[in-house]
Amino acid sequence: MDITFTGGSINGSVTVPPSKSYTHRAIIMAALSEGRCIVRNPLESLDTKATMEAVRSMGVKVEKVDDYLIVDTDCLHAPDRTIDVMNSGTTMRLMTGLSSIFDTPVTLTGDESIRRRPMAPLLDALESCGVECNSRNGMAPVTVCGPVKENTIEIDGSMSSQFVSSILMMSPLVGKPMDIRIKGKLVSKPYVKITTSMMGRFGVHVTETKDGFHIEPQKYRCKDYQVPSDFSSAAFPLVAGGLGGKVTVHGLDMDDPQGDKRIVEILESAGCRILVDGDAVTCESNVRLNAIDVNMSNIPDLFPIVAVLLSTAKGTSTLYGAPQLKFKESDRISSVVMMLRALGADITDTDDGCVINGVERLKGGRVDHRGDHRLMMSGAIASLISDGPISMVDDSCCEVSYPGFVEQMRSLGLRC
Repeated sequence: MDITFTGGSINGSVTVPPSKSYTHRAIIMAALSEGRCIVRNPLESLDTKATMEAVRSMGVKVEKVDDYLIVDTDCLHAPDRTIDVMNSGTTMRLMTGLSSIFDTPVTLTGDESIRRRPMAPLLDALESCGVECNSRNGMAPVTVCGPVKENTIEIDGSMSSQFVSSILMMSPLVGKPMDIRIKGKLVSKPYVKITTSMMGRFGVHVTETKDGFHIEPQKYRCKDYQVPSDFSSAAFPLVAGGLGGKVTVHGLDMDDPQGDKRIVEILESAGCRILVDGDAVTCESNVRLNAIDVNMSNIPDLFPIVAVLLSTAKGTSTLYGAPQLKFKESDRISSVVMMLRALGADITDTDDGCVINGVERLKGGRVDHRGDHRLMMSGAIASLISDGPISMVDDSCCEVSYPGFVEQMRSLGLRC
């Protein structure tokens, strides 16, 4: 079935979903604490449900009660079945590292998209410290069998920060002091900061070194944890306000380590009116936006919606610094460029981003979002600056990170 967006006048206020990144990590760390934890305000999405099922395979009880999860572990054990992460790359990468603490083989797989996403940097790092790894040319399905035998792990951080987070979360449980050495330029650094800060909240101390991290043997401790709102989700209604009216998003913490809070700075730099009042951020459209250059290295998830934002900005914008975009749910560089070209934008792909020559208006058309939730939502917002309707397959892929996206945007005035 198709869904068609026809623009509209945006006005109102919303509270966006909780953070997907924090929810994944909170569920896993609560499970590793081997006790009873409460995870409050979790994101309930297809991806986080995959993580819930993954820890259940390790003997963990996960129960939904009202607006929180009870995560209860009596005795953690190796997964008793193949872990199917469905479409969740975060689940695949975090659980692969954790599975290596067991001395029995653990197999992880996922859907067609997951089976195309590279895992080699993480598998190479695990193999270098004695873990047996088998895969399909560095991609899922993968099988790992521990234990970790060395005290030092080298990991390439240039493709995905999730590989580094996976090693970090596993290391306290190895039973020996571990040095994690990062090779190459670490991309998406704020996500690693989220991991280490959450590990601290669950009782695990991580020491940063000149080339990585040092972790002593430790146990995760039970902790009741509140998941914060997600800035990567907040970007969609905020950009909608900047392009077609005025929107206030509640529940945002500008002191949060989430890198995607930079969307507020990006909107203001492009010419939107921004007001931050406590936990509320308001974005209002102004005159035609100005082109800007944006380093996307630490904020790759913002790439699709920022490209939409700047597609009609006056001048030439360059988005750069994020070659890792090629290894997301889709090759997000080529797929975003193809989407916006189909809608009438003047956009050219580069190895690490794109160059956008702003046009007066988009013309509308059909979007091939390839099942990528961020493309689907970005295409919907693009209708606000389009002379014609924008249609796409409605496969509910936005449920991966933003359940109720269409309904919430409709409540703000987006016609669909």
